[in-house]
Amino acid sequence: MPADGPSTPPTSPLGSDLITPRDLHAITEAQEKARLKEAQDLAKRKQEEQTAIHEAFMHQHIRPDAKERFTRAVRTAAERGETEIEIVRFPSSYCSDGGRAINNFEPDWPDSLTGFAREVYDNNDR
Repeated sequence: MPADGPSTPPTSPLGSDLITPRDLHAITEAQEKARLKEAQDLAKRKQEEQTAIHEAFMHQHIRPDAKERFTRAVRTAAERGETEIEIVRFPSSYCSDGGRAINNFEPDWPDSLTGFAREVYDNNDR
């Protein structure tokens, strides 16, 4: 075979449609990369969503009609015979100490509140 001529791969007795190990490896590698990118994109979207929710919580303010709405909710709950209602719900990670003071019934637990939760607590007519 001449050194400067084009080289032709040896032909397979089964024909040229036979997939090679190299082809299989390339296919599986491409699929794995696609799955990894998809997982990374999903994780990034979830993190961005959580960050946006946290930012909204930190910058949310009490509505002007909050006391009327609170009074109505308490009255309605009492009329149904309920003894408690939920006013604000948020992850413990939003507290400055991760919720430790609240979970341990520490007297200064309000100091760990941040954002909207702190505003609600501070505007409570204790």
